[in-house]
Amino acid sequence: MKKILFVCHGNICRSPMAECVMKNMVKDRGIAGDFYIDSAATSREEIGNPIYPPAVRKLKAEGVPLTGHRAIQMTKADYDKYDLLLAADSANVRNMTRIAGGDPEGKIRRLLDYTARPRDIADPWYTGNFDITYDDIVEGCEALLKNLE
Repeated sequence: MKKILFVCHGNICRSPMAECVMKNMVKDRGIAGDFYIDSAATSREEIGNPIYPPAVRKLKAEGVPLTGHRAIQMTKADYDKYDLLLAADSANVRNMTRIAGGDPEGKIRRLLDYTARPRDIADPWYTGNFDITYDDIVEGCEALLKNLE
């Protein structure tokens, strides 16, 4: 079983969107049983909060099922629990590495590092553009699945 943790700053936009998208992709491919997928934050400011309403609207508009998500913070123990810890952006990679106490196994990467155009996923909390964020997440999840095959 491949265990994947998606991580962003608050765990209310990008990482839960990636969690929902990836869970839907593996379900559609009939391989959901091969994966354990979750998401977390590097910060504490949104702990306990649900997915941000504009992110919910975007996922629903795309037909992506939602989970009963509440924001949680990544812990040092998550480094051993997961095979991959995938950040939305470079700032989160730095924070995740600090939380984990390093990255000796090379498990911490940006989701879009698996694509032909490695880059950060812009935070829609600030940009307001959930369409671009969603498209980037889909691109990253598709590339990740191809890499894992």
